[in-house]
Amino acid sequence: MQRIVISPQSNPYLNIAVENYLLSQPDNDEVVMYLWQNRRTVVIGHNQNPFAECDVERLEADGGFLMRRETGGGAVYHDLGNLNFSFVAPYHLYDLQRHYAVLQRALAHYGLQTEISGRNDLLCQGRKFSGNAFSKAKYQRLHHGTLLIRTNVDDLQKYLRVKPSKLQKHGVASVQSRVVNLSELVPEITAQNIIPLLCRSFEEEYRSTVETIPFESLAALPQVQTLQNHFASAEWKYGNWRYFQAQRSASFDWGEVELSVSADHAAGNITHVQIATDSLFPDLVGQVCRRLEGASTTTPPPPPSDSPELQPIWNDICSLIY
Repeated sequence: MQRIVISPQSNPYLNIAVENYLLSQPDNDEVVMYLWQNRRTVVIGHNQNPFAECDVERLEADGGFLMRRETGGGAVYHDLGNLNFSFVAPYHLYDLQRHYAVLQRALAHYGLQTEISGRNDLLCQGRKFSGNAFSKAKYQRLHHGTLLIRTNVDDLQKYLRVKPSKLQKHGVASVQSRVVNLSELVPEITAQNIIPLLCRSFEEEYRSTVETIPFESLAALPQVQTLQNHFASAEWKYGNWRYFQAQRSASFDWGEVELSVSADHAAGNITHVQIATDSLFPDLVGQVCRRLEGASTTTPPPPPSDSPELQPIWNDICSLIY
């Protein structure tokens, strides 16, 4: 049996709290598809500087929300014109291609031919309508993303700050030319009428009975309330990023990077490393920062031998410091 959760709420902190609760549950041999919407929200990746990615003051003055997720990746804009999806699965059932197949089959109902592109995008007619991000927990893995259906692109441009280097990298002149609302291609598609198609596609893909979990039963759980408070807290959203000043920047295969390093030059040690990045691997970036703190300011420490997947990120970040 597989499970579906559909949120009737548009509070971003409650919605992401439910997602993180689902991710924290022990392996139960089930794949969960969670569908949800947020109202006027800029969502940033785990390691991103909110003040570089978003006009925070303008967003909040307009009654919007800033939300930092646990996963990596770049900043995205949510409103009631888009639909967010999450696939939560135990390690042995996690299958990224099956998740994409659920989405693509539902969209094919409207005659939309879509493709997977780059690190984490879904495209239609060469334009992006879905960004995706990924995470691993103790028992489960997460794949989540958003479907741009009828998003207010003017608001997207108003609140998001896209770096010129990213625009040049994609060979475009504006945010608007990079993305597409699916309703531009198929006027009848909405965030509401695609939900039954996604549910049907999910059931067809997994060929099993699907149970719908009432959202209210999850939202009422004390663990979910605690998580909601965490995601809504100023410490989680803003941290000390307001005072971050990038000293070095670069673009690597695994993400854009801005780096700030503090050091005790008398002792010759690095005291603090802070990295703003849209990397899809926030845990690995965090490990690099922790390993470099206390290291010599003149001689790079040896690369980690216990984590081969960490070494490319390690080498690139060290190249910015030494």
